[in-house]
Amino acid sequence: MKHSKSIPLLFVAIACVWSNLCSAADAFRPPAVPLVACDPYFSVWSQTDQLWASRTTHWTGKQHRMAALVRVDGQAYRLMGGSPQTLAAMKQVSVKVLPTRTVYEFAGADVKVTLTFTTPALPDDVAILSRPTTYVNCSVVSASDRVHQVEFYFDAGGELATNVLDQQVVGSTVAMANANSLKIGTESQEVLGKSGDDLRIDWGYLYVAAPDAFFPTRAFGNADQLRDSFGEQGLAALAGQAPTFPVNAGDVVAAVAMSVGSVGKEPTSRYALIAYDDLYSIEYMKQPLRPYWRKDGWEAAELITAAIEEHDVLEKRCQEFDNELMADLEHSGGTEYAEIGALAYRQCFAAGKFVADAKGQPLQFCKENHSNGCIATSDVFYPMAPQFLLFGPTLTKSMLVPFMDYAASERWRFPFAPHDLGTYPMANGQRYGGGERSEENQMPVEECGNLLALFGALAKMEGNADFAAIYWEQLSQWADYLQDKGFDPDNQLCTDDFAGHMAHNVNLSAKAICGLGSYAMMCDMRGMTDEANRYRKIAKQYANQWVQAARDGDHFRLAFDREGTWSQKYNLVWDRLLDLGLFPEEVYQQEMRFYRKTQNRYGLPLDNRSDYTKLDWILWTATLTENRDDFDALVGPVHDFLHATPDRSPMTDWYFTSTAKKRGFTARPVVGGVFLKLLYDSPVWQKYASRDVTKSSDWAPMPVPPKTKSLVGTSDQSETNYRFTTTKPSENWFATDFDDAQWRTGKGGLGTRETPGAPVGTTWNTNDIWLRRTMKLTSPLPPRVALRIWHDEEASVYLNGKLLGHYGGFTTEYETVEFPSGALREGENVIAIHVHQSTGGQFIDVGLDAIVPQD
Repeated sequence: MKHSKSIPLLFVAIACVWSNLCSAADAFRPPAVPLVACDPYFSVWSQTDQLWASRTTHWTGKQHRMAALVRVDGQAYRLMGGSPQTLAAMKQVSVKVLPTRTVYEFAGADVKVTLTFTTPALPDDVAILSRPTTYVNCSVVSASDRVHQVEFYFDAGGELATNVLDQQVVGSTVAMANANSLKIGTESQEVLGKSGDDLRIDWGYLYVAAPDAFFPTRAFGNADQLRDSFGEQGLAALAGQAPTFPVNAGDVVAAVAMSVGSVGKEPTSRYALIAYDDLYSIEYMKQPLRPYWRKDGWEAAELITAAIEEHDVLEKRCQEFDNELMADLEHSGGTEYAEIGALAYRQCFAAGKFVADAKGQPLQFCKENHSNGCIATSDVFYPMAPQFLLFGPTLTKSMLVPFMDYAASERWRFPFAPHDLGTYPMANGQRYGGGERSEENQMPVEECGNLLALFGALAKMEGNADFAAIYWEQLSQWADYLQDKGFDPDNQLCTDDFAGHMAHNVNLSAKAICGLGSYAMMCDMRGMTDEANRYRKIAKQYANQWVQAARDGDHFRLAFDREGTWSQKYNLVWDRLLDLGLFPEEVYQQEMRFYRKTQNRYGLPLDNRSDYTKLDWILWTATLTENRDDFDALVGPVHDFLHATPDRSPMTDWYFTSTAKKRGFTARPVVGGVFLKLLYDSPVWQKYASRDVTKSSDWAPMPVPPKTKSLVGTSDQSETNYRFTTTKPSENWFATDFDDAQWRTGKGGLGTRETPGAPVGTTWNTNDIWLRRTMKLTSPLPPRVALRIWHDEEASVYLNGKLLGHYGGFTTEYETVEFPSGALREGENVIAIHVHQSTGGQFIDVGLDAIVPQD
């Protein structure tokens, strides 16, 4: 009898262990885990299963170190950060990604530690959503009856404020109302000085703080030395650490440490705050715009003070929001769908920026991460839109206003919608394809259909087409364009062209038809009955023709003229979501049956030309029949892909369905399309949309770019000559009196003739080039001047021996960059330039412009 209870207890213990092991094995493994996810620059991820297994990175994969340690009874353990290996790593028990929080659990040293990263991305209030802040919360509880003495340490690397590791940074301690913050940023501060894709920010300032109430210690220093010292001495190790600034960004971290105190059976918590003030976020038609959180005159001190004051409230709000949204996602599409949605949520918001216009109204600019770096791209915010539509009119309008204002301006002279507004963070006009110069390589049917569908969805949400009325001239023009060109598109770009361009695209035709139906619906809302009937009749006629022309046995074709082909018809979702009544139910059922028998292990290919797919489009296609079994059948393999892919980067939307390997694209906002299924549930949609606190309206007019007049011409305006060398010169090569007589002479511009549109006068095809150009100016000098430059790629420009600026990335045409007119002088002026080339086209040419007053 003595052992009668112990045997069952043993079985219970074994069952519990087995259950835990199975639970851990079955847990969803994201390809990468969001830690700080605020905007395209302030974005830090873990790309390994164990948070302590490697250095954390920016979404581009470049090093962006953060570390977290706990010291339990004098023994330190790593929670986050791959070094130093002299400190043991505490066992990681689990990780869970939620919409606004990422929660890690650890166990060891007779304690349980929960490390929670909270980015308060609450969608109902843009003032909160736009804050570039993340809390790193550490909660500790004893695993037994013993009481432990615990300390918590957090640091962030100087490279979070730079593009590359060897840029020089300076640091200081800044006193604030409720915290002393460590502040770090580049010495040069080239605000909005770079545009392009594979770039990190190198202007503005990173802040690391902890509340004064926690009595934290703070220090700058070498990462491994600080962490090792903390492991040996605890809080005292940080006292007196003071590196000599400036220092290479990769050689310094900003660290805070604090006592958690005596920890028993009740959890005890501390937190650090990490924030980034980028000063100016977006250049919109040559006007630098502040981040939205600054709209009322806030500086970093107000941001950090508010974040600390509101920590408890925001943590509670984030927890409640996460619970609610996850419940809605799970009810709508199951656990796997909810896990995909949670991973998509912050990635979508973190691939864009909210800024304030001249009236303090929000504008949102998304970035085409890892494709070409374009800003406010229509065929990117189109798939992204469900996340914005779900959470209310302000979010949706904030992304539409800048795009539509540009489309309505005299600068856009085509009868179809634009593609983009520039290259992030410069929203100064379309750069893709033909830009503003030519119809070549434009995406007319694609973009017109996108905008009409989105305006229709917004009108459905609000119950009126009042916002559409502001841009009615453009929407009507685009509807007419689709009437003329949309049913049977010619050979033009579209978002299905990954395997090559083609004419007669059936899915693109469906988008045009739904766009026309959406326009008819909005005409009805505006009381334009005749127009509504006319466009509805056209859309219905086209839909009937589509069914006949696209049918190919048990499915519908990829292109009208290609038998034996097929594709996802994800654009049809608007017919059902907007209740347009254009296509027969047979189309959806027949296509879905074909999809279910055609898909591969990790998802449904985009079309028959390759086994790769687009994640966002599968999540749209899965909703077509509004049947839960069909939805689960298509979404399950996507979840399997995310769990199995060997590519440990933020969620891609372009991958191979047979191997789970990434084809391309990382961390793009298009994953916001995951939320489309919730738009089918009208009560859920209205619940979230009705919570819009910001309720924005009356946006400021689009800024008018300054007019310029040439002072010194570029090579597209006149013949230019440079002295140049491709061999690294002496250190004073940019000085005014430098003797460049041994350098070669060449006509501008300099580059390769394969660089699209570049007026090449002299071939330059090496990795580096150094140039000098002497220019003569006569009095009076203009009060406002600008550099006129086309650079591909990285350019450092000096004027009269002084650095004018570093211009990262590349441009695809001439851009003007204003600089202080005092840098010029009467007579001879010398411009010296170093350009570094890494891949693709290359070109350099400069001139000078005077900025003249507007009429």
